Amino acid sequence: MVKHEMKLNKEPFESIQAGTKTIELRLNDEKRQLLNVGDVIEFTNIETKEKQSVEVDNLFYYDSFEELYKHFDKVSLGYDANEVANYKDMEQYYPQEEQKKYGVVGIKIKKI
Repeated sequence: MVKHEMKLNKEPFESIQAGTKTIELRLNDEKRQLLNVGDVIEFTNIETKEKQSVEVDNLFYYDSFEELYKHFDKVSLGYDANEVANYKDMEQYYPQEEQKKYGVVGIKIKKI
């Protein structure tokens, strides 16, 4: 088991704490390629500095967030039930060029 540290905005952090967000979306860059099932991720809320640890339950690899979004319900991705889920939301963090270079990973998590 390896411990990884990642930062999160307030809303996705709170969704993980509430247990509704069970898939964390990231670029599959060098840092994320080190993840393995059974590892621990310590998320830090960038606003409050609060921490939440989760265990990596599974890893799902895709060429783009567009593909990833087709395989999971929007609540598990961190959206509210009444929100519209759009893969383009992820482009504010990870431009298409980076997605093409690295691919993306859906990290299935469970609180510990």
